[in-house]
Amino acid sequence: MNKFEQNKRNGFSPIVIIGILFFVFGFITWLSAVLVPYLKIACELSNFQSYLVAFAFYIAYFFMSVPAGWLLTHTGYKKGMVVGLVTMAVGSLLFVPAALTRIYSLFLTGLFIQGAGMALLQTASNPYVTILGPIESAAKRISIMGICNGVAGVLAPAILGFITLDGADEIVEKVKGMTLDQKNLELTMLASRVIVPYLIIMVALLLLSLFLYYSNLPDIDHEEENAVEETEGPEKTHIFQFPHLLLGVLAIFLYTGVEVIAGNTIISYGVYLNIPIATAKFFSSFTIFAMLVGYIVGIIVIPKYLAQKNVLVISAVMGLIFALLAIVTTGFISVMFIAFLGLANSLMWPSIWPLAITKLGRFTKTGSSMMVMAISGAAVVPLLYGRLADLSTPLIAYWIVIPIYCYILFYAIYGHKIGRVKGRK
Repeated sequence: MNKFEQNKRNGFSPIVIIGILFFVFGFITWLSAVLVPYLKIACELSNFQSYLVAFAFYIAYFFMSVPAGWLLTHTGYKKGMVVGLVTMAVGSLLFVPAALTRIYSLFLTGLFIQGAGMALLQTASNPYVTILGPIESAAKRISIMGICNGVAGVLAPAILGFITLDGADEIVEKVKGMTLDQKNLELTMLASRVIVPYLIIMVALLLLSLFLYYSNLPDIDHEEENAVEETEGPEKTHIFQFPHLLLGVLAIFLYTGVEVIAGNTIISYGVYLNIPIATAKFFSSFTIFAMLVGYIVGIIVIPKYLAQKNVLVISAVMGLIFALLAIVTTGFISVMFIAFLGLANSLMWPSIWPLAITKLGRFTKTGSSMMVMAISGAAVVPLLYGRLADLSTPLIAYWIVIPIYCYILFYAIYGHKIGRVKGRK
């Protein structure tokens, strides 16, 4: 009996604890879907400036993934997760002075700190999901974690949207006829709506950190983590000898970008199509609900009916079809096809991750850190979308996702095989 099985008898199952953490990932991450249109109004921002919300949060993954790996070697995975939760609580607290002063840079700083804590949590938690069973069913376990993430993702924007965007249509019209002082007062009152929600989030994160610290979750031994699998073929001397990993890192970079575009732009896109904010504020939940459906399908079909690489092919093709249909249709139908991108995106992370890190052997941790670093694509790609939306229209800007889905399709069909030994799956 290994220590994971022992801990099932001694308290919470490790997979339950990790599932709780993935719920937290989803809740904090998808709040940005509402923060983008909310801060655009409260801080009077352009499209490009508003998508700095996603940039500030996700760019932390780029800067923190390597330091996170170093920290985990000194603290262990469990204590590292605790540090990550406390870091996220500090970032949440910073929303209070940001709201009181309506200084956008303070909001962005709080989001960056939250992202730094999230990067640490992601770096620590993903190895658990990998070693809790055979690599062939890793996508299935990650899909289970995705359900935890997705449920939170449906709830978070709906709750925050209800609180912060209530009456937003009337506020937008009302401030147009106000003096500068009246407008500043009205918008400051709007900005202050995030104070209570983020104070609650801060307290919840601190309580969860205490629960995790005293939980029965075991640490991962370096030997146990590296024993997941051996490298294939000739002995490798450095990480750049694994082209399937490097191409997978790019796939994750691009995938996270389109995932955030599908979730974070849909509210603003609805407003652009003259759909009232009172209705559009729920659109991001549609995207995440579609992702949730995809996760459930993944649990059923992987690997019993479909291999991970085949699921990735299907997902990329769906992404291309839904994106093109969103571009050529109009109104609510177009919005729904953007939401359907959530279904196409749902199984990309669970499929790309195991395809990219398989057969890395002692380089598994380094490869995982690089994959987490690639989440910064969620910072860069939506920002490019925002710039294109300012230069043209939010609809035309969606063309940016087409070449991305084409690359993911390439990786699914051929890219993940490059550099691999023939005859190995």
